[in-house]
Amino acid sequence: MANNTLTITDNRTGKKYDVPIEEGGVIRAMDLRQIKTGADDFGLMTYDPSFGNTASCRSRVTYIDGDKGILRYRGYPIEELAEKSNYLETAYLIVKGELPDQAHYDRWKHNITIHTMVHENIKMFMEGFRYDSHPMGMLLSTVGALSTFYPDASAIHDLESRRLQTRRLIGKIPTLAAFAFRHTRGLPYVYPDNDLSYTGNLLAMLFKMTELTYKPNPVLERALDVLFILHADHEQNCSTNAMRAVGSSQPDPYACASAAISALYGPLHGGANEAAIRMLMEIGSVSAIPALIKKVKEGERRLMGFGHRVYKNYDPRAKILKHFAEQVFEVTGRNPLIDIAVELERIALQDDYFISHKLYPNVDFYSGIIYQAMGFPMTMFPVLFAIPRTSGWMAQWAEMVRDPEQKIARPRQVYIGESTRHYTPIQSRPKPTQHEDAVSEAI
Repeated sequence: MANNTLTITDNRTGKKYDVPIEEGGVIRAMDLRQIKTGADDFGLMTYDPSFGNTASCRSRVTYIDGDKGILRYRGYPIEELAEKSNYLETAYLIVKGELPDQAHYDRWKHNITIHTMVHENIKMFMEGFRYDSHPMGMLLSTVGALSTFYPDASAIHDLESRRLQTRRLIGKIPTLAAFAFRHTRGLPYVYPDNDLSYTGNLLAMLFKMTELTYKPNPVLERALDVLFILHADHEQNCSTNAMRAVGSSQPDPYACASAAISALYGPLHGGANEAAIRMLMEIGSVSAIPALIKKVKEGERRLMGFGHRVYKNYDPRAKILKHFAEQVFEVTGRNPLIDIAVELERIALQDDYFISHKLYPNVDFYSGIIYQAMGFPMTMFPVLFAIPRTSGWMAQWAEMVRDPEQKIARPRQVYIGESTRHYTPIQSRPKPTQHEDAVSEAI
């Protein structure tokens, strides 16, 4: 018998089945359908409501080893990219699969830069939002609206069209994000300055006031660039899964990206660094940390910014940001929350409870502190997440479009509702009891 198979014995029937093992440790869910008790049996299927142990695709983009704290884009360690690369070069790597030579990088940068402008009607569209609208809601709406400006984007199987939409979206999303921010502040929109870098241009569109030329601080510009590198992709997370799932029905990529932004909008995803900031603000001082630790260990509350769905070790992105935080504070002034964060990390990493539960700082623990020091309100945190993640979303989307195994997403379910019932005229139906009212589904 081959070693690359799994033998399953069905104790209901006594039958044995050999299931192929692929990719070093993967079985195909459809191979379980052959395991039946009879001809009328549907066959076995797996139940995995949060995809905790189910692979939905094959991907070449990002590799994560959560137990060892490893993150690589296309094989390159995140530490090397954060130290030596810039966001646009990393975006090229993620989208194209290889690091560019100088000529290809220059062309890529040019192709992104010429697409930073948006149609003037976008401004009027954005004016329809209330002054206090959340910028993430404005972003997901305007990104979705881009499909009405670029109907050619529906040609998703055309390589040149996919390339064009990728350049358009990576180029335009900082402009849309900045417009949303300025709208919430009641400030006039600032047009892109294509003489600046990708992140320098974003800072200009966000913060330029009356000066003729905005000159971004190089330390803050570089810090934002590193933050963008760290957030560019992260395997099959909630928003990437949304991008692929919606994309599987073959709409244009703007509709898919809007869905991905909607998924990122949630407090468990793009809003996680805000939760970490609010926790640090609630702690208030280093002296209050032991009381918080006690509550966490007693199960009374969660330690925000610690632990990760994938990482069971120190998130490599958090280590990088901890270093960059100090550089940012030399420019902005020290954010007092950093002292609480560092001491909280020190205490937690020496405590057997956190070590045994594999609770280590994640990227959200330090990113929010840096964003806050740079002058961003917490409502902008998920927006700043969405800007760099666009390159990852587009790479994942293009990979899905080209994958011959991918079909329209259609998960199975385990039905637990009523069996066959027959219609009763409304005047003949019994009045529900108080208990039935209490347990009825709330929708």
